[in-house]
Amino acid sequence: MSVPGPEGSAPRCVICGKPQVARFRPFCSKRCANIDLNRWLKGAYAVPGRPEDEEEGGALPPTSAKG
Repeated sequence: MSVPGPEGSAPRCVICGKPQVARFRPFCSKRCANIDLNRWLKGAYAVPGRPEDEEEGGALPPTSAKG
């Protein structure tokens, strides 16, 4: 999941494009790792799913009110 660089070069940081550092792979630094984590926590990244109305058992059937 690294950004491809020129032939024969080291993998690049997925945030800034600098060479990756093994300790922070796939990033170059703790800073870039934290930027990525912040994006996940704020919802900037999302894993696509099916729309709610297509999911099995996603919605409860309507109930009738008895008085």
